[in-house]
Amino acid sequence: MKILVLGGCGIQGRTALYDLASDDKVNEIICADAQFDQLSKIQPFTDMEKITTVAIDARNDADLLRVIKQADVAIDLLPKEFAEPVNEAALAAGVPVVNTNYMYDPGQMQEKAKQAGIAIMPECGLDPGIDLVLYGSAMRKFDTLTAIRSYCGGFPERKACTNPLNYKTSWIWRGVLSSTKRDSTFIVDGKRVNIPGEHQHDADNIHSVEFPGLGTLEAIPNGNAAFFTDRMGLSGTIMDTGRYSLRWPGWAAFWRPLKALGFLDETPVPNLGDGTVSPMDFMDRYLAPRLVYKDDEKDLVAMLNIFEGTIGGKKMQLTSTMVIERDLDTGIMAMSKGVAYSAVIAAKMIANKQITDTGVLSPMIHIPEEPFLESLKKRGIFVTETMKTLED
Repeated sequence: MKILVLGGCGIQGRTALYDLASDDKVNEIICADAQFDQLSKIQPFTDMEKITTVAIDARNDADLLRVIKQADVAIDLLPKEFAEPVNEAALAAGVPVVNTNYMYDPGQMQEKAKQAGIAIMPECGLDPGIDLVLYGSAMRKFDTLTAIRSYCGGFPERKACTNPLNYKTSWIWRGVLSSTKRDSTFIVDGKRVNIPGEHQHDADNIHSVEFPGLGTLEAIPNGNAAFFTDRMGLSGTIMDTGRYSLRWPGWAAFWRPLKALGFLDETPVPNLGDGTVSPMDFMDRYLAPRLVYKDDEKDLVAMLNIFEGTIGGKKMQLTSTMVIERDLDTGIMAMSKGVAYSAVIAAKMIANKQITDTGVLSPMIHIPEEPFLESLKKRGIFVTETMKTLED
């Protein structure tokens, strides 16, 4: 099995390389990136003999095609703006590809992938990814689903909360800033409700949840929940669905006034620096180096999914919880485990024919949950599920 990791030197890419290198069935791993100095971070605990480095410019379509043609399956961990050219190169090469980004509108990609005889699997990371596998599992357990509430977030362990935000960065800080402006579409009491990104942190849109072992967390609207129930064919029966980010309490109160003052505006300010710097640029460059984990600090990922509906005529509630912690021995972050391990598992399922469908696939429908969750367990990631009867 020969697997390509695009963006292999990023934080998630290095985690994917480490995981792939431990598998005897993986003969060769191609690490494609622009530079390779970050590989030294995994060298002490990774079988580097399996890894071949290939320098690419992801903006160059010929570079992408050249490297993708060499693999049995590609894992795309590049920034989301490269998803479309990567998919086009995969089509031209006839090589399946897995990535971790949302794909709300596949356009003609579905038919193109079927014609090319390959699988394109987007949304296969942590969130989206693991949560969507659980969506599919719940859909098969319930006769009718009436509610899906999905929560996920990455944040520091309590002892690492050493700044007023109670937050440090386990992925790209610019991406975190962008997520604070994301529009959301929910279904509430059977009706679609749109929450513009500018109002994402309004007090009326925030609520708290009690998470086992962690206590009270703050839930912030995060994305198009109705899109997924539409894809599952369930929007006719779903009365309530929402997707939320989890943070320690106080996150929304911090961002609410800053957003109102325009600190996340992406329009350059004429008198700031050379006139090309926006408030968003400033927030990115100024805060990013101040939100870095120390070597002895853990990031946490917490995921909570609540499904309600009927089974055999009874009203039931299924709750799934998951916590991932940073590995201090290797330094591998909890967030990168959730993202990279999921993408690796899916890529290997495609390569070894556990997944044989072609076209634009979805973790909700095409990933078999039992072997997927078992593979997560082998990597120390456990999903706990509880089912209970709801009173009328």
